[in-house]
Amino acid sequence: MLELRDILVSYHKVPALHGVSLHLDEGEVVAVVGGNGNGKSTTLRAIAGLNPIDSGTILYKGERLDTVPAHQRVRRGIVLVPEGRRLFPRLSVEQNLMLGAFTVTDSRKTEETLAFVLDTFPILAERRRQTAGTLSGGEQQMLAMGRGLMSQPELLMLDEPSWGVAPKLVTRILDTIQLISSKGISILLVEQNVHRALEIADRGYVIQTGRIVMEGAGKDLIGDEKIKRAYLGL
Repeated sequence: MLELRDILVSYHKVPALHGVSLHLDEGEVVAVVGGNGNGKSTTLRAIAGLNPIDSGTILYKGERLDTVPAHQRVRRGIVLVPEGRRLFPRLSVEQNLMLGAFTVTDSRKTEETLAFVLDTFPILAERRRQTAGTLSGGEQQMLAMGRGLMSQPELLMLDEPSWGVAPKLVTRILDTIQLISSKGISILLVEQNVHRALEIADRGYVIQTGRIVMEGAGKDLIGDEKIKRAYLGL
């Protein structure tokens, strides 16, 4: 479904990604893990079109993606839920959700998706008239994920979904990722909770200083003592 071939990304001519290659098959949950500042978020932003690549190729369903503007990538079914959520704090929960459906032209599908989102995140149904800025951190993350789902993505990219979330809600959010995957949505996950991310992932990639240094089944990466000590800080 998605393939990165040897991509290089820089910030002000300083390389951030050094020839990153990875792939994601349809229906998979793939985790990209590693320490802070190693290129995880940059990888997602490059796929979303928010960071241009200096070289390499990004393919989506066999077609070049890296030449496509960011807003058109959303229409192709690629959605990024960014780190920090980036909600509209003065708008209501429902207004934030409906903005996620901006590219969807079928009102019936929008209503169906809204019903699915509110069923998946019942707290949003309770607070649909409340302004987004008054929600807790966990509730805001649920809203950000719900807004992403409103675009009806085929590939949902989640950047640190447990960031700033109370521990009691982290498990609920990560369990919800598995539920979303069960609906046929492919997921590319960047997550600080390394152990839990690799538990729910079909496969994982370990990134260090902008390079992929290891890949494999999520549970295999968790169980490798050398990898845990060297790259994951476990």
